[in-house]
Amino acid sequence: MKQFRNTAILLLSVSVGALLSACSSSKKEETKTEATVEVVVGTPSFNNNTGVQASGQIEAGQTAMISTRAMGYITSVKVKPGDQVKQGQLLATISNDDLMAKRAQVQASVSEAEAASKVSAKDLERFTQLYNKQSASAKELENVNLQNQSVHFKLEAARQMRNEINAMLAYTRITAPFSGVITQKFMEAGSMANPGMPILALEQTKSFQAVIAVPEADVMKVQKKGQVKITVKSTGDTFMAPISEISPSSQFSGGQYIAKIAIPDKNAKALKAGMYVNAFIEADGKQTAEALLTIPVESVVNKEDLTGVYVVGSNQQALLRWVRLGKTLGDRVEVLSGLSQNESFVLNVQGRIYNGAKLKITK
Repeated sequence: MKQFRNTAILLLSVSVGALLSACSSSKKEETKTEATVEVVVGTPSFNNNTGVQASGQIEAGQTAMISTRAMGYITSVKVKPGDQVKQGQLLATISNDDLMAKRAQVQASVSEAEAASKVSAKDLERFTQLYNKQSASAKELENVNLQNQSVHFKLEAARQMRNEINAMLAYTRITAPFSGVITQKFMEAGSMANPGMPILALEQTKSFQAVIAVPEADVMKVQKKGQVKITVKSTGDTFMAPISEISPSSQFSGGQYIAKIAIPDKNAKALKAGMYVNAFIEADGKQTAEALLTIPVESVVNKEDLTGVYVVGSNQQALLRWVRLGKTLGDRVEVLSGLSQNESFVLNVQGRIYNGAKLKITK
């Protein structure tokens, strides 16, 4: 029995020793195979370019909300969104039976007034001859002359009423004011059209402009003759375009000054109205440049509402540093606080980086 107990104790000691040895070997292996992350590091730089960064949208050079001044039921809408139309092309028609009846009445009045005018003109001619022969008095001639003028005025009033009716009838046939593409259809056939209520939206297709909002603090840096670097977010296209217009007031635009950039035709082929753009406007060279501490936008780490960068800590370990950022200048962003000029931070990383990761710095 005693021999069996000693054997069991010996076996247990061997097992525990083997287990401890295995754990120790595992830890050594983990220590040996601790992964390092290859990174490219850099330091913040000063940017002396005080250009203006703004955002906006692509708009058609000319846009029209097609409506009518006539009230009536829409009898037909001959186009749909996406249709290309030419100037003068018929887009929609509105019922005009009541206007046609009024035009017939007015035409009858015109005809009656024209007949009365002819009779009055002959009376005036006859009484003029009688007056010259001293067969009619001056009073009689004056009365006939006044009657002739009255009939002439009535004829002119009837003709103007006819012009008014014809103008109203023109609004029952809605045509395209310029060539372009139909972008929206607000009403269908059978709907009641009211004066000023839009029926269709029409945009030019060959002329585009970028409309951006410039903050009050930067508006003095923007010159009408200046060039703007436009980047289209959806396509990634970048090109230069001139400023065509700068609003002199921000009263009705929330403190922002609206600037319009004319997009060259060669860069407008792939564009559509409504696309978002970033614009970088070079500041006037006469202005004093203010040195800004900047880092590349791609090196910024975003976590919820916080922004930071990975800096190189002691023993070449990655440390996530929270920073406060300012305005964006092209592909770089201003650092307001949290990072000094001589601190190294991670520019590019090969693999997954995390707080405390061992870094292998490459050039």
